[in-house]
Amino acid sequence: MKKYIVVVEETVVGEFEVIAENEEEALEITFQKYRNCEFVLEPGEVQYVQMRTVYPYKTEWVEI
Repeated sequence: MKKYIVVVEETVVGEFEVIAENEEEALEITFQKYRNCEFVLEPGEVQYVQMRTVYPYKTEWVEI
């Protein structure tokens, strides 16, 4: 048996309602709330998952 390290990457999507004067302000508000952990994506809707081994050698990403 060999030891492997495998990386799993997910793209998680969440929707949040923001009240703002314009799109730029909406994005800034969302960014601040995300950074302050007010908007949290977990549990969220997983849109995409891929994995690959990184040790002992790197492989290509495999979509699952």
